[in-house]
Amino acid sequence: MPQELAKAYDPTSIEERWARYWIEERLFDVPTPPSGTSAGEKKFVQLLPPPNVTGRLHMGHMLNQTEMDILARWHRMKGERSLWVPGTDHAGIATQMMVERQLASENTTRQQLGREAFEKRVWQWKQEYGGAITGQMRRLGASVDWSREYFTMDEHLSTAVREAFVRLYEQGLIYRGSYIVNWCPQQQTAVSDLEVVHEEQAGKIYHIRYDLADGSGSITVATTRPETMLGDVAVAVNPNDERYKAMIGKMLVLPLVGREIPVVADDWANPEFGTGAVKVTPAHDPNDFEIGKRHNLPNLNIMDETAHILLPDSPYNGLDRYAAREKVVADLEVQGNLVAIKDHTNSIGRCDRCKAIVEPRLSKQWFVKIQPLADKAIAAVEEGHIRFTPEMYAKTYFEWMRNIHDWCISRQLWWGHRIPAWHCPKCSGITVARETPVACTACGNDELEQETDVLDTWFSAGLLPFTVFGWPEAGAALEAFYPTELLVTGFDILFFWVARMIMLGCHFMLDVPMADGSKRTLKDAVPFKEVYIHGLVRDADRQKMSKTKGNVINPIEIIERFGTDAVRYTLASQASPGTDIAFNEQRTEGYRAFANKIWNAARFLFMQIEKAKESGYKIRLGENLPVTVLPAETPLETRWIFARLSVVSAEVEAALNSYRFDEASAAVYQFFWGEFCDWYLELVKLRLNFDRPGNAETAITLASLVGVFEAALRLLSPFMPFLTEEVWHALYDNEPYAKSIALTRYPQASDFPSYKDAEENMALLQDLIVSIRGLRKDAAVPEKEFAPIRIFANNHVVALVDANREMLSRLARVDAVDFMEGALSGANVRNTPKFDVAVVYERQIDVAAETERLTKEIAKLSKGLEAAARQLGNEAFVGKAPAHVVEGLKKQQAETQLLYDKAKTALEALSNI
Repeated sequence: MPQELAKAYDPTSIEERWARYWIEERLFDVPTPPSGTSAGEKKFVQLLPPPNVTGRLHMGHMLNQTEMDILARWHRMKGERSLWVPGTDHAGIATQMMVERQLASENTTRQQLGREAFEKRVWQWKQEYGGAITGQMRRLGASVDWSREYFTMDEHLSTAVREAFVRLYEQGLIYRGSYIVNWCPQQQTAVSDLEVVHEEQAGKIYHIRYDLADGSGSITVATTRPETMLGDVAVAVNPNDERYKAMIGKMLVLPLVGREIPVVADDWANPEFGTGAVKVTPAHDPNDFEIGKRHNLPNLNIMDETAHILLPDSPYNGLDRYAAREKVVADLEVQGNLVAIKDHTNSIGRCDRCKAIVEPRLSKQWFVKIQPLADKAIAAVEEGHIRFTPEMYAKTYFEWMRNIHDWCISRQLWWGHRIPAWHCPKCSGITVARETPVACTACGNDELEQETDVLDTWFSAGLLPFTVFGWPEAGAALEAFYPTELLVTGFDILFFWVARMIMLGCHFMLDVPMADGSKRTLKDAVPFKEVYIHGLVRDADRQKMSKTKGNVINPIEIIERFGTDAVRYTLASQASPGTDIAFNEQRTEGYRAFANKIWNAARFLFMQIEKAKESGYKIRLGENLPVTVLPAETPLETRWIFARLSVVSAEVEAALNSYRFDEASAAVYQFFWGEFCDWYLELVKLRLNFDRPGNAETAITLASLVGVFEAALRLLSPFMPFLTEEVWHALYDNEPYAKSIALTRYPQASDFPSYKDAEENMALLQDLIVSIRGLRKDAAVPEKEFAPIRIFANNHVVALVDANREMLSRLARVDAVDFMEGALSGANVRNTPKFDVAVVYERQIDVAAETERLTKEIAKLSKGLEAAARQLGNEAFVGKAPAHVVEGLKKQQAETQLLYDKAKTALEALSNI
């Protein structure tokens, strides 16, 4: 007998228990098959976008993990080797910020602590606080393989990162040089273009006069950053600008400084923008840097790492950049060189982590020569080895990849993968090595200093699809699980992570032979075969969530109120390619009610099983699939529910294959609530007669009821794993045929018989019942009171209705059926193309209301007839349209005409009342 369920569904009482069970039983661990045994095996492998070790779960994580978990569970239940690999990123800047805040509260700094002690402190922080977000994932039941959980600073991953760096260096793809980078003065490190958030702000533009040294004139330049003029080395003008042609090659006197600088001709200067003259500060502007290289100009770095002026013996030395700006402007005005100050809207860049305004700064950094890697990554998508969903993101990807710049991979941090390069103070040589070198490879000096910079976090993250499976070793895990099948992620890391994984995967894995020893092609070198990019989770008003607006939704708080399953279903029900999600608690409350409906359905079923056993009926759980043939005496509604189960299984399969989580969840919802609970459960009450032991109809119905319910639980399981696990185990009295419903077979269309006639007949009866219910309501028939009906229909419908009088009695409160020989009209009648039906009930007819209803109905049908006439009267359309389309339109026109005639007759009859 099934285990008894509590009267009320309470998700808080079951979720933590099952989450622990799944982990303790290691249900989702996927062992690595022995080398050479995985060929041809169907697998589904996906890598979790690693959240920062500093992170906490937000709604974006919740959506991403819900979609990934649905897919992981679905593929697992389909019998595939479904592996979902979890992990966290060491998050260099963010983690260092967190620990430095702790140190500040203790009145100390990392510099005072020293590098080695600081690194130990970060590891201590990681052990204490770094598991928060993965702990939340465990609580939410993510079906990942926790035995493979990684942290990007783990020893084996660190070894792989060093190997990747050294190989790229040996291949000439990593170099060190001085270039303009985005410099964060607060973190005192370079940050990539992708880590800079640009925003518009109201500012000023300053016009400054630079006098020619020979006294023959002057040039006025315009700048938004007047403090950088202290580092000017030239003024550039367009060679075709008539205003300045005579000045090219002459010297200008730099205001406030007195240093002479040349006028150079360069196409970058736009004669139509501003004054047409551009001040050149190569150490503090990327465009100026390029001008400087073209004209062999010096680079003067006038700021230190904290964005304070660094000009000894200058009145500006030591000033913050903005304090220096105020003093420079004031001094220019006193000197008479400030021509004008105008309002100007400009774009400023802020560090994505700490929000400090970044400063373009000349700095010596490590770079990856990106184009050779980008070429392979572009080819991988062009040749179809990687597919994007939605497809529009492939275009975005190509645009970025074809305009990509070399990647600055060094960061001036203490937390991260330290660059494996050693500097020789004697000969200034650099030794890059896998192991700490004992001497300089250039001069033999044994006193080397390791590079202080660490690698960009995204460098190690870009290697993950193959390093998590043991690269650089070509072992069984890499053989079995690479490439992965799918990456589910958000648009915001398309370039941060997705593109870099493709570049690095295609580059490094091409050198790894296939399992049979053959050379790997680009098709098998890609890190994943598909990229699904989901939308944003917005608030109920479709506003983007932000702390500033105060509309951020904490998923944990919502889960505590409604349960994990309801929150998952809310997200899945709106998740489709290319669309954002408006999260509304009312929807979540609705899916909480859906879970409760299933709970109550289970309680009803368990009661029936108990009654059956008391009456001597045998229930064979776990042996009900596949059901391909039903006994000839199987009632209509049972043949119908199996046919619907087959159709819905196919619909879910198609929807999930195209990442239409919304369509898949809607199909399951409609089947479980709309068809199984609202219709089938009511109809089986007609068949379950336990007072007659051995009744064939009861036996067939009971077995079918149990089988369909169990299959429906499996159909629902990827979407609502907690509820289905609890009910499924209770159904088997905690002795099921598998350790988890997640390890059973996912329903397939071929598992169930398909009865097209049963679907059509049941649909007709449902339409009749709904029509009768509507007529009863219009006639104000008391809910518990029975009433007779009259029906006019063809012989097939008459026979169907006659054979299912009990169904009409139970579901529509019909106590008698009178079959009419002519069409029905008048009040309290519903006309459809298949039948006319009337409820016989004495009441005072509201002639005005019924007249209004029929008038609106006639107007609606009239428009339909006009539209049909236009289409069918269009010879060009009829000549080109497929025959079945034209026939369908003709049939629809005939049915509409029939309903129109009936409505007109009914309206005329009302005029005689």
